[in-house]
Order: sequence, then structure tokens, then C-alpha cells
Amino acid sequence: MQPGTHFAFGTHPQHGFVASSTASIPAHLAHWFLEREQFEPVPDEPGLYRLSEPERDGTRRTRQAVHDLRSHGYTVQADIRVDPMQSAAAARPVRPNGLQERRARLAQAAAGRTTQRATAPTTSLPSARPIPPKPTYAPTVHLTATGTGRSR
Repeated sequence: MQPGTHFAFGTHPQHGFVASSTASIPAHLAHWFLEREQFEPVPDEPGLYRLSEPERDGTRRTRQAVHDLRSHGYTVQADIRVDPMQSAAAARPVRPNGLQERRARLAQAAAGRTTQRATAPTTSLPSARPIPPKPTYAPTVHLTATGTGRSR
């Protein structure tokens, strides 16, 4: 292992995807990081952590853990199978999303002439109701007092 390495990731025949920390990082900090990356301590193996539920996309989750720790500035040594820098390119070919081609087609369509017949916009709709004029006076309401009510 290279000097200054903080974490090591690999595979174990019995525990599956495993990780361990070195003396370059405090044990409690390594424990905190590895638990956040879904690794759990292996009983009777001090300093060894295994990926919880490795059958649930274990390779991708381990690669993600390696990537996350490296992005935090830690030095990580990993097997080829779980190292995203070495194995991600061979995992699957990158398919173009077609965004450039779509934008080019849209720009070409916008620049061309339309085949549809343009109609002039209408200003009044035949089904619109006319707005009644405002009244010139203010209606008044006369309230009548009744003497049959209760007094306060």
C-alpha cells in the first residue's frame, strides 16, 4: 500500500465488498465515513468493514464510496473492479443524448418558412358579451330599525 493512503477497498471471498482504513486517518473518523457510505464493521475483524446488502448493486455502490472519499480529499486505494477511475470506462459505452442534433433541427426549422397559411389575429370574438356601462348614480340602501329586537 502506498504511504499516505487513508482507505483501501476490495473484495473478500467471505464478506464481499470490503473497506478498511489505515493509520493515516483516525479510527473514529474512518468509522464515521464508512458508515455513511453504507459499510458496516465486520464482527471479529477489527478495522474491516463490509458493504451492507452487497447483492443490491454492490459494485456501483462501492465505486461510489471510492469516488466520494476521493472527492473529500482522501487517498483511496481500490481494486480494479471497484475503482471508478480504472473500470468505469469499460463498464458501458457512453451513448450520446442527441441534444446537439435536436438543437440543430430546431434551429433549422425556426429559420425556414412555414407551410401553414397564416391568418390575421382577430381583435373581437363573436361570442364575447358586451360590458355594460357603469351607472351614473350610486344606489342607496335604506335600513329600517325594528323595535322588536333585544337590547344589549
